[in-house]
Amino acid sequence: MSVPAAPPSDPADFIREWTVVAPPPLCPELKLHLAGPVTPLWEATETTLAETGLPPPYWAFAWPGGQALARYLLDNPGEARGKTVLDFAAGSGISGIAAARCGARRVVASDLERFALAAIELNAALNGVAIETCAEDFTAGGVEAFELILAGDVCYERAMAERVWPWLKSRAGAGARVLLADPGRNYLPKAGLREIARFTVPTTLELEDRVERETFVYRIAP
Repeated sequence: MSVPAAPPSDPADFIREWTVVAPPPLCPELKLHLAGPVTPLWEATETTLAETGLPPPYWAFAWPGGQALARYLLDNPGEARGKTVLDFAAGSGISGIAAARCGARRVVASDLERFALAAIELNAALNGVAIETCAEDFTAGGVEAFELILAGDVCYERAMAERVWPWLKSRAGAGARVLLADPGRNYLPKAGLREIARFTVPTTLELEDRVERETFVYRIAP
């Protein structure tokens, strides 16, 4: 498979060409468009990045936080059943897909990248669920009221954590149930979290510094 000479005009076509359909390790009942050999996809996206400003393909990986949230919901379907759900910074959309599988009344998956939104729509179709996608930056204000907010692996960078954490706390204070899953990232806040589950998530040395990560699911205290 050769690196494209020009930026892809259709994100969905690019995703179909450069990924394989496979189950994430912790959630074998789900299917996602995932990177096979990591390097070719990364190189393809780096070529596009040089020409169009496309960020690295984080949407092509089932990160530990997203897998842990999805597993928790699938094991505890009452958390999402009948609720309005926001999968925040959704990436592949795995958490939102799990919520939809559990009978959520409405699921919105948000991400700022158009390739991520295309991946979420393809992944939702793979799993036979309906998910709305949007590119709104909810941390900028004007958020609608969701009963359940899911945030997987959002504390991997200082700037991201500093922007996201106050907003998640404000949503919890407004009455939403806010679940955050994290595999021990450096910028996870030390207070205001109540552990409700933990999972050992298989990972790859191409993305992480170990072959598995203990990943915690927290409820953010109001």
